[in-house]
Formats: sequence, C-alpha cells, structure tokens
Amino acid sequence: MLTVSGLSVDYGRARAVRDVSLTVRASQSVTIIGANGAGKTTLLRAISGLERCSAGKVTLAGEDATGAPAHTIARRGALHVPAGRQLFANMSVADNLGLGASARAKRSPDEIEADLEQLLDLFPVLRRRYAQAAGTLSGGEQQMLAIARALMARPRLLLLDEPSLGLAPLVLDEILESLRRLQAQRQLAILLVEQNAHFALEFASYAYVLEGGRVVGEGATEELRRRDDIQALYFGVETV
Repeated sequence: MLTVSGLSVDYGRARAVRDVSLTVRASQSVTIIGANGAGKTTLLRAISGLERCSAGKVTLAGEDATGAPAHTIARRGALHVPAGRQLFANMSVADNLGLGASARAKRSPDEIEADLEQLLDLFPVLRRRYAQAAGTLSGGEQQMLAIARALMARPRLLLLDEPSLGLAPLVLDEILESLRRLQAQRQLAILLVEQNAHFALEFASYAYVLEGGRVVGEGATEELRRRDDIQALYFGVETV
C-alpha cells in the first residue's frame, strides 16, 4: 500500500528526516514511535504531500507519489488526520463529515449515506452531537470526528498523527477498539505516528523507531516490547 524509500526532508540547512525507508502493506497497522523532535510528524507530512521531500521516493499502491500535492495524495486514497484535530470548529459535526466525503472519488449519494451510517454506528457520540458545532465537542469527541471525517473519503491508507494527544486512557481505548473494528470491515491500512509508545505498540503489528530523523530500529511490536532499550526509553523500565 505504501513504500517509502530513502526519504529526506530539509528545513533550510537542517535535515529533519534522514534517509527513511518503510513499508505498510494492505490492511496492516504500522506505527512510528519516537521522542518529541524525532521527525515523526515531518515524515508523515512528507508522505501526505504537506512537506516537500529533499530526496527519496514515495509509492502509493504501486504508483509514484513523490512530490504530489496533498489533494492528489488524498484522491489516491491516503488520508491524513493531523495532530490537534484541525476541525472546522464553527461548523457542525454533520458539515465536517460532509467535507470528508467530498475528498473521495465520485460515489453515489446512497454509498455516501451508507458510509455515514457505518461511522455514526462506530462513533455513537457523533450521532448524538450531529447538529452541534465541532468546536463545542470534548477532546475525545473531536478526535473521533477528525478520524471519521477522514474515513468518509473511503481511504485505503489512514495516516494518524498523535491521536492520543490530550486524551484520557478510557477514551483512547474506545478509539482504538473502533479503529480495529473498522479496519476489519474495510481492510484499511494505518500508519500511526505516536509518542505514546504504550498505545502505539498495542495497536500496531509492526513498528519503526525514529531518532534524530533516522530509523534506528524496527520490528514486530511484540518483539520491540521485549527489547531492553525500548523498555528503558519508552516505558521507564530499568534493565540490568
């Protein structure tokens, strides 16, 4: 679904992402973990066309997407849910979801309505808040709306940037379970950028560890959770 090869991103003379390569298969959940400033968000923005790549290649579903603008990436089936939600706060839940549907390839009103009902069943609170302004929702509700808005476009790949930010563990668990159900229903691939390693390694099946803009480790999440350096760095577990 996604192949990134030797990707680098520069901000002036500073290189924020350095020669990163990664793969996300269809229906797979992959996470990128790392501390603040590791380059995680920049990498995700480069994949989705929001940052210009200095070097390397991005391939989506077998097609070269390197340097393509964000709207083209979205039309090709990769939708980005940015950190901080970035909803249209003065617009209703209904209107935010409608904007999500407008990013998809042409589909019939009946198909769009069916997807809307599926997502309102998946996130019942959005049905209850349907006519409410997005800016009046709680943080967890806004995160659900941001994810649902992207999913209205029927993506094949969902790019999630720090969805745990500011959320209580119970709310995060609810979102996690909803994403797992939808992934099974739609065969959706997910690339998750997270500082919360507990959440990230529980959700994904494969992980890349980013440090200083470089991939310094990768592997199945079960294996990474057992590594002494990962436990010490992200879980505060002292190893002997």
